[in-house]
Amino acid sequence: MNIIQCTFDGHAEQILEIMNEAIVHSTVLYDYHPRTLESMVRWFQSKERSNFPVIGLEDDGGRLAGFASYGHFRDWPAYKYTVEHSVYVRTNVRATGLGARLLKALILRAQEQGYHAMVGGVDRSNDASVRLHTKLGFVYAGTLNEVGYKFGR
Repeated sequence: MNIIQCTFDGHAEQILEIMNEAIVHSTVLYDYHPRTLESMVRWFQSKERSNFPVIGLEDDGGRLAGFASYGHFRDWPAYKYTVEHSVYVRTNVRATGLGARLLKALILRAQEQGYHAMVGGVDRSNDASVRLHTKLGFVYAGTLNEVGYKFGR
């Protein structure tokens, strides 16, 4: 698996597939309805405008196993050195270390771009993500109780 910079033309459909699986089957992403390819046009344009990376792990056949990105944490100027990140891995290759590879690469990219802090909003039911973030030095900073509603809870 190789770390790559994702592009709309090369990866939007695969990223959409990974995102929509998370939307439909988990609380990793708090959308209610699957996204469209049209929404990915705007998503990629927003990342490009802000110079935010979309990195992926791709096998030799061009199949994306997962991807990671970050964006603005808050829109106020005082937060300009902080980003909020996301990491998504296909269900069939989870618990294989790919999430760690993606997050490590994303941390390096954030450092190269001069960011000081990365924030991960992790649903407390996502034990694997909590362990991953702890392993890579992220510090638990609190719980936002009952701020998201999905699947009747």
